[in-house]
Amino acid sequence: MQPLEEELEQARELSVDDLADAIESIGFECTRCGACCTGHGEDEHIATAFPDEVRDLESADGESDAVPPAEDREWRDAARPMPYGLEETDEGLSGETFEWALQTDGCGDCVFYEEADDGTGACVAHDDRPLICRTYPFSVALSGTSQPMGEAVDEAGIVRAHECEGLGRNISRDDAAELARTLKERAVRELEEAIGVRDEYEPTDPGPGEVVVHDSEGAKRVDGRPLEGE
Repeated sequence: MQPLEEELEQARELSVDDLADAIESIGFECTRCGACCTGHGEDEHIATAFPDEVRDLESADGESDAVPPAEDREWRDAARPMPYGLEETDEGLSGETFEWALQTDGCGDCVFYEEADDGTGACVAHDDRPLICRTYPFSVALSGTSQPMGEAVDEAGIVRAHECEGLGRNISRDDAAELARTLKERAVRELEEAIGVRDEYEPTDPGPGEVVVHDSEGAKRVDGRPLEGE
């Protein structure tokens, strides 16, 4: 496996035109089905949000039945610890994990997702949604950019496409280019975040019912407060 720094340089050198060509060849149009924003069966919705993205969501316009208005919103209203590596104990969820996932409601759907009367879905924080949401169902095939998106169902060069009913539909060159620019930005950000997490990580020993989240800013409690100094 290549060092993350080498992969970061590769991400920074990605050609937006090449990414757009790949996206065009696969094809995509969002149908607003809501599948990428909702849970499926016992599987809760999982989408990565970096620390600055969580802060953006804390103050984002828009509210739903599951998320309070911005003036009353806290970190935990927008994000939760990534569930990987945590275990359920008698005292509650416990352990260490890496990164944040968008918060979910009682049905396992993203709290910022709202379904209209006609059955189509919408994000109430659309302008402030994380990069992973802006670029779904696409990802870049660099190992340091892996995110919880499921197996690829199609590929074109370095671009991977993940399960989505909007795949295979016509996309304009302008839309493909805009999506490609955002996909490159996401690849760079994911690798910068991975390097930051690696460099900031220091093992902790959470007690029963305690969770520590490691991100590029250091170790945090579930409410986003730094663990340092406690």
